[in-house]
Amino acid sequence: MLDKAAHENFPVAPFFLPRAWRTDLMAVYGYARLVDDIGDGDLAPGGADAELLGVDRERADDALVMLDAFEADLRRVFQPSAEPCHPLLRALRPTVRRHGLTPEPFLGLIEANRQDQRVRRYATYQELLDYCELSANPVGRLVLGITGTTSPERIRLSDAICTALQIVEHIQDVAEDLRRDRIYLPAEDMKRFGVTEADLAAPRGGVRLRALVAREAERAEALLNEGTPLVGSVHGRLKVLLAGFVAGGRAALRAVAAAGHDVLPGPPRPTKLSLLREVGATLRREG
Repeated sequence: MLDKAAHENFPVAPFFLPRAWRTDLMAVYGYARLVDDIGDGDLAPGGADAELLGVDRERADDALVMLDAFEADLRRVFQPSAEPCHPLLRALRPTVRRHGLTPEPFLGLIEANRQDQRVRRYATYQELLDYCELSANPVGRLVLGITGTTSPERIRLSDAICTALQIVEHIQDVAEDLRRDRIYLPAEDMKRFGVTEADLAAPRGGVRLRALVAREAERAEALLNEGTPLVGSVHGRLKVLLAGFVAGGRAALRAVAAAGHDVLPGPPRPTKLSLLREVGATLRREG
């Protein structure tokens, strides 16, 4: 889990945070990562997770069955008399209790992965935004809950940042998503730019695909700009953490642009130096 955290565009639980925050953020990250691994079929071989969740090994490859079992175990986190079976959920329970977290954000992440089993294409940008409401925005709301900074306005700003980060990830992972038979580029935009599914399977992106990726990158950057005032609404180490989230998205977009918006050879990733530069720039703007 720590290895996967190191490959995110943004810092998950950096060293400068209080130890209690780091523990709680990693508990939430571990939960979100495991839900995604179930939905993507990326669980460790051997069926250990299925066994923990009480699923027969021959059904361990059925993502919907596994998600149902995981949801049932999640609900035990919120039941004082029940004990979760999966160790990641047992680790999550103290975090939930410490901060009075509610089930809704956790359930949203499960529902997003259920949707991934049913929906492989998105017709419109609005449909994609609705998906991000389940797949990304709950994470930001949990961060606000853990840090005790939740407010309606901060939730609105956090949602903009989280949706942007999700769109950035979709841009970076076009080729990988296609291998999973998923396309997160809106069909209406593909049609507008004259991009076909065959274009997404090419070794390199053509002019039309690169123009489409540039358009989606513009949308992500606009959302980051909309949400960035969240950084200026808090203080201390939390300000640096939130600046890191925004900077991670900006640095990833710079990496995509530096690749000429050709994301097919492999996901363009920002360097640590570029991330630090973006953190500094974000803090200067919102200081």
